[in-house]
Amino acid sequence: MGGLKIIKKSARKVYLVLVFILVVVFYPHFSQANEVYLLEVEEIISPAVSELIATTLEKAKQNNSPFIIIQLDTPGGLATAMYQIVKGILNSPVPVIVYIAPSGARAASAGAIITLAAHISAMAPGTNIGAAHPVTLGTKIPEKMEEKVVNDMVAYVKSIAKKRGRNVKVAEKMVRKSVSLTASEALKQKVIDIMADSLPELLKKIKGRKVSTIVGKMVIPDENIQIKEIKGGLRYNILRILSNPNIAYLLMMIGLAGLYFELAHPGAVLPGVIGAISLILAFFAFQTLPVDYAGILLIILGIIFFILELKITSYGLLTVAAIFCYSLGSIMLFHQAPGYLRISWGVLWPTLALISGFFIGIITLVVKAQRARMKIGEQALIGEIGEVKEGIRPGEVGKIFVHGEYWNAESDQTILSGEKAEVIGVKGLKLIVRKK
Repeated sequence: MGGLKIIKKSARKVYLVLVFILVVVFYPHFSQANEVYLLEVEEIISPAVSELIATTLEKAKQNNSPFIIIQLDTPGGLATAMYQIVKGILNSPVPVIVYIAPSGARAASAGAIITLAAHISAMAPGTNIGAAHPVTLGTKIPEKMEEKVVNDMVAYVKSIAKKRGRNVKVAEKMVRKSVSLTASEALKQKVIDIMADSLPELLKKIKGRKVSTIVGKMVIPDENIQIKEIKGGLRYNILRILSNPNIAYLLMMIGLAGLYFELAHPGAVLPGVIGAISLILAFFAFQTLPVDYAGILLIILGIIFFILELKITSYGLLTVAAIFCYSLGSIMLFHQAPGYLRISWGVLWPTLALISGFFIGIITLVVKAQRARMKIGEQALIGEIGEVKEGIRPGEVGKIFVHGEYWNAESDQTILSGEKAEVIGVKGLKLIVRKK
């Protein structure tokens, strides 16, 4: 009997150890199952935002998250980035909730289409959605081509609205007529699903809702929800900075100035290296921004004029032309982009003034160096004034103290000892002088 009790006690201990191990191993997975990612997007829709959302969707998929929340406040952005985000949401096995918040926020243009694509769309009171008419960026396109762009966007938005069971007619008006709706209007016209004052209220209202994903029907859980806010890493922050048109413009101007300095003063190295790196970053940024390349060409033409000013005597005309070219080019660079994608006047004019001053200063130094008299060799003696130490007569050699040294000198004039004489030529080791 005693042996049986010992076996039972040992079995209980083994059982408890096994339970403990199972809890330690599997509890994190159970706890992560209801970990919900919250991503706050309060900026223009750019490639950086697109990449961050794609990364978050993948992380949610790997960690079996029940859903993710994108809290949105955007004036719009690039169509290419918007297409990537919408594609990611529509093909996500994890439900995506887009919440336009807080009060005062908006989801305009690209933001409105992203909201329509969400599995569940919500708005806070005091927000608005819409104005999704596509803006033609860069060079002006013909009217028929613009009509094609609008029709393509209309078909795209209608297909999204139909897939999510939202008001197709209102979605079309958002694109064709730039219609914008308040939160209550959007809810009433079935553009969104929920209106919630806060994130906790949103979580209460979505509990138990059924949504359709690419893997089938899913139910939003109503318990053990843990919110985890997602922040962008170093790569996201770099992409976000480079997507700013002001930063891209400054990088281009710094790059051109650095290369110009290197050409004007070969061998300086550091300005050339900084200039090359800045230009590479600038052109990378231009790939993600609506750039008018006529503006870039005008800026480059201005730099060419500055370089020619170093080689050609134009009496300042090339400098004036250069300043005009890159000033006009700077204004044209993003001139057809939406307001939030244009260069700030507070950045543009000070930059133009500083760069103009920099180029003019370099040109002045180079011209002075080119016109400066030689300071070494025979040419350095011509024009120097010296004192005659031994009288000089035509056909006879005398002595003169000039440039800190005694020289043999001759002249076609009679110059007495103690008088001043100017060097007008060098003949071997003799100076040719004349009375001063």
